[in-house]
Parts: sequence; structure tokens; C-alpha cells
Amino acid sequence: MIVLAFDTATADTVVGLSAAEETVELRHEPAPGERPGHAEQLLPLCRVALEQAGLDWPQVDRLGVGIGPGTFTGLRIGVATGRALAQSAGAELAAVSTLRALQANLDGSFPIVDARRGEAFVLVDGAPRTAAPGELAALAAGRTAIGDGALLYADHLEDVAADPALHHVRGVALCALAEAAAPIGRDQLLPDYVRDPDAKPRP
Repeated sequence: MIVLAFDTATADTVVGLSAAEETVELRHEPAPGERPGHAEQLLPLCRVALEQAGLDWPQVDRLGVGIGPGTFTGLRIGVATGRALAQSAGAELAAVSTLRALQANLDGSFPIVDARRGEAFVLVDGAPRTAAPGELAALAAGRTAIGDGALLYADHLEDVAADPALHHVRGVALCALAEAAAPIGRDQLLPDYVRDPDAKPRP
């Protein structure tokens, strides 16, 4: 199965491609103070991944899309792009939890994604939820914390991974989780916001 997967839930734009024995992994990581470039980077990174593997869109069997939780704008871009690409390429769709993809970096780890508003997104008993910084030490329960949220709230945690690579979602993990997931329809691909958006429409 040829799987192209991506995640835009964090500041990074991450793309992975898995085809037989070959794996391609690409990332755009914004510089400090720079805004995430999801809208500008996602499709070009997908095209580069296909080119590096010597493939084209019609050969993609399944698209894996990171559904968060994470930034609202990033998730909207990723989900909308996934729906459009699935329709145009005729590929299956699979939803991938950003927290689970992050957790795949290190066995037994505790993934934490910055939720802004002074909160974090965490995985508790297999389900995503928000947590206040003061809750993190107890929730991590001695496990190694990874993710941008772990770096942000390191002062509230006992053990934060020292390897910088462990704090970023990897394309390899996205592809593996997408391949293992059950395929879904375009209308079933929904962002997992966990909480209400920061910006709400005016009445």
C-alpha cells in the first residue's frame, strides 16, 4: 500500500510517504517568531515527497490526515486539504491522532501538545483532553514527556525528553498509523478540536 500522510496540528508542517521498502519524510519547521506556513508548505511538500519516491498522485492508495488536537487554523487547513486531495486523487482517507503519532516516537511516553490559553492537550486513557500545567506531573505519572507542550511546560514535569527530535510529529509514524486505521469517507474526516475554537463567529 502506498500511503501519503501529513499533519498540520502543530507549528510544523509534516509529510510522510510510505511505499513498500521506501519511506520519505519531510518537514517545514518555522523559525522562532515565524508564523506556521501550513497553507504555503503543505501541497509543495506533498509533491516533493511523491517526486522523491518516483510516484504521482494516482498511485497513492491512502491519505492519512492528522486530526489533532492542535491549532485550529492548522487543523482546518489539513482537513480541507485531505478531503480535496482524496477526491481528486481517488485515494482512501484515514484519520490520525496527532497525540498518538507523537507518542509513537518513544514507547511509553506521555505526549503533550501546546493548546495555548495556558493549557495543554494530552492523551489520558487513550482519549485526548485539555490539562492545566499544574496537572501535568500527576498525569504523566513518571513517564517521559514529549511534544511542544512538554517543552513549554517543562517546569511542571519531572521527566522531559532530551532528544529534540522526539518533540516533533514524524511522517513515518503518521504513515504507519494511517495504514493501520480503518478508511473513512470524506465527510467523516473531522478535526478533533477537543475544546471550542478561540475565535467564535459574531451573533
